[in-house]
Amino acid sequence: MAALMAVANGQESVKPLVKIVKGKKLCDKGWECKGWSQFCCNQTISDYFQTYQFENLFAKRNTPVAHAVGFWDYHSFITAAAQYQPHGFGTTGGGYGVATGGPLAWGLCYNKEMSPSKLYCDDYYKYTYPCTPGVSYHGRGALPIYWSMNYNYGETGDALKVDLLNHPEYIENNATLAFQAAIWRWMTPVKKHQPSAHDVFVGNWKPTKNDTLAKRVPGFGATMNVLYGDQVCGQGDVDAMNNIISHYLYYLDLMGVGREEAGPHEVLTCEEQKPFTVSPSSASSSSS
Repeated sequence: MAALMAVANGQESVKPLVKIVKGKKLCDKGWECKGWSQFCCNQTISDYFQTYQFENLFAKRNTPVAHAVGFWDYHSFITAAAQYQPHGFGTTGGGYGVATGGPLAWGLCYNKEMSPSKLYCDDYYKYTYPCTPGVSYHGRGALPIYWSMNYNYGETGDALKVDLLNHPEYIENNATLAFQAAIWRWMTPVKKHQPSAHDVFVGNWKPTKNDTLAKRVPGFGATMNVLYGDQVCGQGDVDAMNNIISHYLYYLDLMGVGREEAGPHEVLTCEEQKPFTVSPSSASSSSS
């Protein structure tokens, strides 16, 4: 998840076209940030993050023991990211990385859930996103889809204009589509009246009184909360949460940003935060 904000093109920076509309400066930088947006006036991903940095971030993805050898590549990411840069994705800054090793270098070694135990068909959504017989809706992609997966595959497919409800395997067959699905999830609130992970991460979200009572504060912890809910948050000091934090800090170091930019412990974790979303399995067990 932390690495979603860091990939680039390695091409020359494009000088933007500029116009002023109602006193606001809007820019267009061609293929990478197109459509007259205030965000296109900022640095785009290719200005600050280059191909070698993608290789450094995901140094082990093509080793023989990885399960998605040859699938994930820089070009697929930057192609997917171009659709969202006018909306602020990756157009808020960056840094320069230095390659390091260690276990945290094993990002993007998978493109799907291995050995799923079931088809993940939720009959609750049979009228809106009915399951296709025999199709498995297990997790796939750079930011795997969780919870009621036929619903989420259907919703993501609608947004991307791809039939993922009948063909969820498209995600594991097309790296650009897999990145697009991940970035769409990052930029889009999971539910109404909730922030997107992007808005929390870049500081656009202002907690309500209820958020404050739920101990949800701006920072990386709340970003995890938006994306994963009770799978990692509100559970105390658990491994699932700490694993994500460790990767985030690793990527900050790798990009030359420095882990001190992550903030103090209370904003970095979500161990005491009330989850934004409760998984169906948790809801069932609490009501039984």
